Amino acid sequence: MANRRQFIQASFSNAALISLSWQVPSFLVNATRSTTTKNADRILVVIQLSGGNDGLNTVIPYGDDAYYRNRFTLAIDQPAVLKINDYLGLHPALRGFSEMLDLRRLAIVQGVGYPNPNRSHFESMDLWHTAHRIAENRQLGWLGRCLEDHYGLTQELPAIHYGDGKQPLALATRGTPAPSIANLDQFRLNIADRKGFLSGLRQDMSVRRPSDHNPLLGYIHDSAGIALKTSERLENIIETTRELAAYPATRLGRKLAAVSQLMDSGLGTRIYYVTHDGFDTHANQGTTHAALLQELGDAVLAFTNDLDKRGHLERTAIVSFSEFGRRVRENASRGTDHGAAAPLFIAGGDVNSGLLNEHPSLTDLDEGDLKFSIDYRRIYATLLDDWLGIDSESILGGRFPAFDLFS
Repeated sequence: MANRRQFIQASFSNAALISLSWQVPSFLVNATRSTTTKNADRILVVIQLSGGNDGLNTVIPYGDDAYYRNRFTLAIDQPAVLKINDYLGLHPALRGFSEMLDLRRLAIVQGVGYPNPNRSHFESMDLWHTAHRIAENRQLGWLGRCLEDHYGLTQELPAIHYGDGKQPLALATRGTPAPSIANLDQFRLNIADRKGFLSGLRQDMSVRRPSDHNPLLGYIHDSAGIALKTSERLENIIETTRELAAYPATRLGRKLAAVSQLMDSGLGTRIYYVTHDGFDTHANQGTTHAALLQELGDAVLAFTNDLDKRGHLERTAIVSFSEFGRRVRENASRGTDHGAAAPLFIAGGDVNSGLLNEHPSLTDLDEGDLKFSIDYRRIYATLLDDWLGIDSESILGGRFPAFDLFS
């Protein structure tokens, strides 16, 4: 009869196509207690812009001479800017975002950051992922704490990381594994007698463990059960004919197309996490940054159009963030160096669309960087309290005032 060892050794045809968080759990913590949440059908999609997006060339203060004085080669000419008002506009590559503004589906929060900014990729990303300034408190992600403390978030898979990279620390948890799926199309169980194997494995997994079972084996048993359930549901998704919307043939476009397919499958997942890499633009930034922004804008536009067609847009919030912005003044290599505050974007059918606050000053700076005006934890608190219906204070370790993100 198939057993758990066979499942772990033979289940997946491609290593890293799906992985689970195999951290040793803390059995002193009740990681599976359920919490009834309001807004129980709402979905959060997180898009991480890795490397430090140049916010100043994303939401452009074209009406400020200081922008052109500091961006002597990288500045976007006024006629090319996709104007939002008489002071601010979007990079010309962000036509997707401009269209979403016209459709009232995009909110822009400017000057997002945190006190005493750190310009290290690793340190700053850890802060965004964990919402903790103290290093020893960074074992669990802010979303991972939702999974651990509020497992009632969903009946099946609370969260999925879609992509071929390492699972984000934001999803790290002591006991509740969140699958990382590298490629939906290639997902297959590579077993000759697949039906017999799955039947035997399901029977084995259904056996009740004795009350004095080994906690670590129990954790592995539960994790393997989740992996089995995930594998079966994903194979069903692949085999189901589905009319796909027109997504751009880019890495981010393919990721968001897969997320849409998963959302349409009935998995019940509430949180999806994807990354969009390449924003560390220290040299020759212009062309590279434009391509990255076009990939972002076009993919999110296609995603929102698809979700609208399928009836999911009103219950979905799509959050795009980067670990920090770039410095106000460009460097000698026609690039930009690590900075501080940057814009954050929220897309969806229920957002308060448009510019939600003022742009930071280009002359009143913090060691050459834009000063933050909105603590990123305010955004997290709003997403937790107002969108997912989860008490943010227990997740963030403090109370942060809400931000007016949703209508």
